[in-house]
Amino acid sequence: MDVLILGAGFSGAAIARRLLPSATSVAGTTRSPERQQALAAMGLDALIYDGETLSAELLSVMGRATHLVQSIAPGKAGDPLMRPGTPSLSHLMPNLRWVAYLSTVGVYGDHKGAWVTEDTPLDPVSTRSLERVEAENAWLGYGRSVGIPVAVLRLSGIYGPGRNGFCNLANGTARRLVKPGQVFNRIRVEDIAGAVAFLVENSMGGVFNVTDDEPAPPQDVVLEAARLMGVTPPPEMAFETADLSPMARTFYGENKRVSNAKLRASGYTFLHPDYRQSLQQMWNENCWKAQI
Repeated sequence: MDVLILGAGFSGAAIARRLLPSATSVAGTTRSPERQQALAAMGLDALIYDGETLSAELLSVMGRATHLVQSIAPGKAGDPLMRPGTPSLSHLMPNLRWVAYLSTVGVYGDHKGAWVTEDTPLDPVSTRSLERVEAENAWLGYGRSVGIPVAVLRLSGIYGPGRNGFCNLANGTARRLVKPGQVFNRIRVEDIAGAVAFLVENSMGGVFNVTDDEPAPPQDVVLEAARLMGVTPPPEMAFETADLSPMARTFYGENKRVSNAKLRASGYTFLHPDYRQSLQQMWNENCWKAQI
């Protein structure tokens, strides 16, 4: 198995870490020369890729790759490998046998706190979620056209070592925003990696929500992290009066409970099924600080 991870950021690096022991090779791309060095230190074949220019080195890696994880957001121009004028994927990656496309639960839009599953009609609100729907459809269509499994992983709010409530409390950026009735799902980054590994091992395609068991108010997660740290939590702050970026406000404009029943029924067992267990584990094992 020769793996290529386009966009080896927070999630991509975790996926690489999980697949490295069983893969023949794992390559990952980044825009940053500094991060390229860090990825290389992990054992990856680390490449620079800006989402547009395919270097000779990257083309060589693509030519031998059997498994692709696409983690780069599409943007206005569309998915970087599906844009008009880009060589066909079958030409670029003739040995490809399986694809994972990392998407977002934002494609469902707002459901007023109701539960959603993979069968729920998509109703994206933000431009970036509309772009994700187009990219999902492009990848699923490609899989059908060439007869290989394409797994679309719809991810909820990602956290883990280096990106969590403990870090926010420690650096003074934690806020306890309260919007009555608002809930979010979350997903520990190791479970994203675990889900990818599970789907790879079983050569499975399709659409899967990769999310925890317990949609919860965001202020409750801050409170639990503060309790474990033994620090005073930040005061509650009404959402209406909070100073938020336009992007942050769009997140609060969508309220839904996302089901992971399909992935569970397929055979995947979550390592961190809820935020309480997950925060407790990070605190007990002192593994909440940054990883690459």
